[in-house]
Amino acid sequence: MGNIPFITVEGPIGAGKTSLAQAISRHFKFHLLKEIVDENPFLNKFYEDIDEWSFQTEMFFLCNRYKQLEDIQSKVLSEKQSLVADYHIFKNLIFATRTLKGEQLDKYVQIYDILTKDMPAPNMVIYIHASLDTLLSRISMRGREFEKGMDPAYLQQLSSDYERFMNEFEEKHPHTPIIRINGDEVDFVKKQADLSSILDEISKRIKKEQ
Repeated sequence: MGNIPFITVEGPIGAGKTSLAQAISRHFKFHLLKEIVDENPFLNKFYEDIDEWSFQTEMFFLCNRYKQLEDIQSKVLSEKQSLVADYHIFKNLIFATRTLKGEQLDKYVQIYDILTKDMPAPNMVIYIHASLDTLLSRISMRGREFEKGMDPAYLQQLSSDYERFMNEFEEKHPHTPIIRINGDEVDFVKKQADLSSILDEISKRIKKEQ
């Protein structure tokens, strides 16, 4: 892992990425990087008509995440500060591959490859997976207006995409530790014991890799 932990928390919509990243940040006193979601001007239209608004939506996310990570490289990692983020830049490919088709997808992947070529990469991934019922329940509880019209079938497919992608990622990056969390069985928001267990596992992985 090197001397500077850079942890990223990933999983489908509603998995609890931000809540866990915030808890990790507080416990280890790591810098917290949160993705921009609410500021995306295309999200409402996207959930109303995915085919029509997917390219604009995905490009907004890609450009904003690129800018965030560029700033993190110059202002945090270069200063030897540890970091936890509630997303990995690879999530762009998961969403784009699901929503874009043909020439649009080809163009998007070309831009993604250019932007991420020299981008700092996390050296630990925490992957939260959960059933559709759990994800829908957590989405409902947080009450984001633009998520109310989300098609459950889209979310189910997204969860499957994440599972397949994470398995491929693990094969391609055997030296990057991955901590998998079953969101149906583990409630790190309401149960302190569950959170403590995760934090202990992270601490062990960091010490092992240093």
